[in-house]
Amino acid sequence: MIAIIDYGLGNLGSVKNTLDKLGVDSVISKSKKDIEKADGLILPGVGSARQGMENLKNRKLDKILVNEIKKGKPFLGICLGMQLLFSESKEGNSKCLNVIEGTVKEFSSEVKVPQIGWNMVEQKTESELFKNIPRNSSFYFVNSFYCLPDDKSLIFGETEYGVNFCSILIKENIVATQFHPEKSGQVGRQFIKNFIKLI
Repeated sequence: MIAIIDYGLGNLGSVKNTLDKLGVDSVISKSKKDIEKADGLILPGVGSARQGMENLKNRKLDKILVNEIKKGKPFLGICLGMQLLFSESKEGNSKCLNVIEGTVKEFSSEVKVPQIGWNMVEQKTESELFKNIPRNSSFYFVNSFYCLPDDKSLIFGETEYGVNFCSILIKENIVATQFHPEKSGQVGRQFIKNFIKLI
C-alpha cells in the first residue's frame, strides 16, 4: 500500500487517480498509522515552502516523514514535495526537512516564472526509474524555484530553464522530481510505475 501524504497542498487526487489506473493500492492520509504501515510514501506538492512546512508541522507529519525516510522506506517527492526535502528554501527563507543537504533557489528574473508546461529532462545517470522511457523525454512542470543539492552525484535528471537545474534526484530510498509525473501523460505514468516496481 502507498500512502499519499495529505498535508493540505498538492495534487492528491491526480496522484491517486494515476495509482488507481496502474492498479496500485493507495490511500490519501495524514494518519501516522497509515504512514508507518505503508510500503511506500508519496509527498505531492503545489504551493509555497513556508506554507508546506507549516502544514506538515501543524499536522505533526514532519518528524514522522523524516523518521520513515531514515528507516529506508521508499519515498517519492513531487514538485514542492521535492523542495521540502532540502535544508532550506529561499521562498520565505524557510527551514525545510533537511533530509537532503542543499538549497532551493528562485529562477532569475530573466525567465518567466513560474515555469508552466512541458520541458525536457536530460538523463544524467542510469536508473531503473527510466525503464521504457525514451531518453530526453519531456515532462510537465509548474515551478518558480529549483533545487541545488550540495552533493551533485544525487542529480539523475537535469532540465534547462534559464539555468540547468536538478529535475530528478535519487538518494538511496528517496526519489524526487521537480516535474509532475501525474500530469505528464504516458511517460509520467511509466515513471511512477517504475518507482512502484522498485518497491
